[in-house]
Amino acid sequence: MRGIQVFLDSLKAYGVNSIFGNPGTTENPLLDNLADYPNLNYYVALHEGVAVGAASFYAQASGITGVANLHVAPGLGNAIGMMYGALKANSPIIVTAGQQDNRMIHRAPILGHDLVGMAAPVTKWSVQPQSADDVSATMREAFRIANEPPMGPVFVALPINVMEQETELAATVSGDLYLNHDAAPEGIALITDLLLGASNPAIIAGDDVAVSGACAQLVKLAETIGAAVFYEGLHAQVSFPSRHPNNKGRIAFEAGNMRRQLGGFDLILLTDGSFFEEIWFDEGSPVPEGAKVIQIGNSVRGLAQRVPLELGVLGNLPSTLEKILSGLGDRISDDFIVAAGERNAGLQSGWNDMSDARIGSLKRQWDADPMTPARALHEIAEVVPDDVVIVDESITASIEVGLGFNFEAPGDYFGGRGGGIGQGLAGVIGVKVACPERPVVAISGDGSAMYSIQALWTAVHHQLPIVFIILSNREYRVLKHNLDTYRQRFDVQSNRPYPHMDLTGPTLNFVDMAKGMGMEGIRVEKAEDVGAALESGLASGNPYLIEVVVSGKV
Repeated sequence: MRGIQVFLDSLKAYGVNSIFGNPGTTENPLLDNLADYPNLNYYVALHEGVAVGAASFYAQASGITGVANLHVAPGLGNAIGMMYGALKANSPIIVTAGQQDNRMIHRAPILGHDLVGMAAPVTKWSVQPQSADDVSATMREAFRIANEPPMGPVFVALPINVMEQETELAATVSGDLYLNHDAAPEGIALITDLLLGASNPAIIAGDDVAVSGACAQLVKLAETIGAAVFYEGLHAQVSFPSRHPNNKGRIAFEAGNMRRQLGGFDLILLTDGSFFEEIWFDEGSPVPEGAKVIQIGNSVRGLAQRVPLELGVLGNLPSTLEKILSGLGDRISDDFIVAAGERNAGLQSGWNDMSDARIGSLKRQWDADPMTPARALHEIAEVVPDDVVIVDESITASIEVGLGFNFEAPGDYFGGRGGGIGQGLAGVIGVKVACPERPVVAISGDGSAMYSIQALWTAVHHQLPIVFIILSNREYRVLKHNLDTYRQRFDVQSNRPYPHMDLTGPTLNFVDMAKGMGMEGIRVEKAEDVGAALESGLASGNPYLIEVVVSGKV
């Protein structure tokens, strides 16, 4: 058998059924042999970043290892930004790139470069098999590392001559690997003691709650102890129901604001993720003085990564939370039940006040022209089906997305990690492939959309019925906010305009762009027309684009 057969047999053995790729000459062995693997679907992207973004979100939505197929050095270079996002999201994906014949390594061939070195900084492991005999072991190790907590991308370069070499070493798998650790009983007992002794506990829920299937246990724990629940500032999934009264929204991006959000809590439980990610420097810790921090982690690397802990416990989240709940159940006193009930009642009251304030703000801007992003999102939330999946890259409107939509469980929402833009339109391709039976809607800002606009063609080419909603404010609004913050933080006195942050002259026309890629679309300027446009798009059964004109930064 040849190296390419071993590679494809490895994908099959690990349950892979989808490849997202942008092929080139060195990928001919793969493309030419796909016909022998009818259950392996190849989704063509017109840019390598789209392929990796789709593979990353596919892995998040399906629970199956994602695979992206790129082309030599320029193709890998085009995809590095999305690979960074996959690394930050802990997406288990294998990124491959065809490599030039390794017998030409000293001849500096066209398009050749050190692919392993290029990919190493944004992957868990980067490797190139040197012969067909290496392929089986390389792929077995690649799948193991990609799925080993913390999960993440692996890169494999595939020299064209290695793919064509003969080998007797067939594809193999690692077997059933139980990688989740049972938490130490003494660690669970100590966490239980701390929770029972807390007068005002809080929880910060990481994406791993959703990935590991621990949402139900986390909700029960929050209700049992009367804890406020925050989620990460940038999050890929839903780890706590968006409309639960204990939900306090996302953590800020500056240590000072984090301290203010967490002020008054004497115990903070981190359920694993990437916590306290900052944009701007502030002096001091994100944790208020006197508060104890405890963490349940699924890998040693993540424990105590950014803040010192009172206690860190390594363990599988669902089983660890179940054992904590069991331990609490044996020891909860009447006084504790009363105190937890009072905290829950206070959280419910705060939730009601926040909802009233949001509705009041929405009403005050109800007739704004152009409509505000909040009004547009309200109209969208009013008509989406109950089983809709939202892929969000609205950036400055993301808080409104979190408040306005009912995300009850993992799988209802997907977002990008790492802060790089363009992930939404690329990622929704993978989400729809993973969720063919559910309606899928992508919400993106116009600036973000232009980073991966080629994804529209992929949706049409493969007839993926996705509704793409572009909130068009004709500017990089987030950059304007950040420029204001920069001037304030560094005491820059300026009345200058915002430089190079407007998307005008010419104004982008997304309906025409969609039409050029074979997609029907409509431009909506009146808020009362948004719902009907979305209903038409969903009913069409085809890929559909809605450009919604919204107000920019005032």
